[in-house]
Amino acid sequence: MEQTIVAQFETRRGAEMAVEHLVQKHGVNRSDVFVRAPGVANTSGVRAAGADAGKKGEPELAGPIEVSVDCHDESGEIVRSALREAGATQVRAR
Repeated sequence: MEQTIVAQFETRRGAEMAVEHLVQKHGVNRSDVFVRAPGVANTSGVRAAGADAGKKGEPELAGPIEVSVDCHDESGEIVRSALREAGATQVRAR
């Protein structure tokens, strides 16, 4: 079943870790995974983490980071579970 799973993360680091986990552990094709700010503002999440925490100046903390995954088979529940394990604050199907 074709579906898109969308998750929100508080930090860019969390979103990046989720992508790596999906691709490396679960074999999701990287071209099926998208990372973006869900609104019009550029953002690094809602709190600094990882490389953002050590930067000079302040990172753009204007909202969550969104990770969406196009699922082409029955992997939707595996993707949802992996996103939650990686720290997603919200997970939904679109």
